[in-house]
Amino acid sequence: MFKKDLSAGAKSKVKSSVQRGIRAKVLETYPLLEPHIEEILPKKSQLDLVKLPDRVSLYVLDDRPLFYQHMDDPIIPHLKIVHQYPHAFKTIGIDRGAIRFVLSGATLMVPGLTSPGGRLPDAEEEAKAGDVVAIAAEGKTEICLIGQLDMGTEEMKKAKKGVAMAAGHYLGDGLWKMDLS
Repeated sequence: MFKKDLSAGAKSKVKSSVQRGIRAKVLETYPLLEPHIEEILPKKSQLDLVKLPDRVSLYVLDDRPLFYQHMDDPIIPHLKIVHQYPHAFKTIGIDRGAIRFVLSGATLMVPGLTSPGGRLPDAEEEAKAGDVVAIAAEGKTEICLIGQLDMGTEEMKKAKKGVAMAAGHYLGDGLWKMDLS
């Protein structure tokens, strides 16, 4: 989604009523962020909206990117937020062989998650198609990708092939490198 370098479009202030709605949506989607929401999105702060290409909205606080949203898709946190609070997001793991493909912007394929070294959650922590998940890389400490699943984890375990995530925000992409100052 953000393969090329991005230039920030129009920047506008978000109304306080819309900001409350965004805050509520973030807490609904990521309930484990609740203890940290005041640090991430303080009530008295001024949130800005930056328009990006392909109908993507980026929510920014003091030139610090927080969340982005493509049209009516769920709000997805910027990787810098994910790195600060990794415990607050569903996480699945890719094997070593998939790392270079993910970091070059390729589609995340199921074999990278189901092979030895990949990690899918247990039955009680299942992720469904459409859920936002963080992708950890085998042998690495940082999350390397976040996005919306195209296929549920239960289906991945059965099929062992196909597209797991078509697009997302990964380390070193245009959104990661974007200068907002």
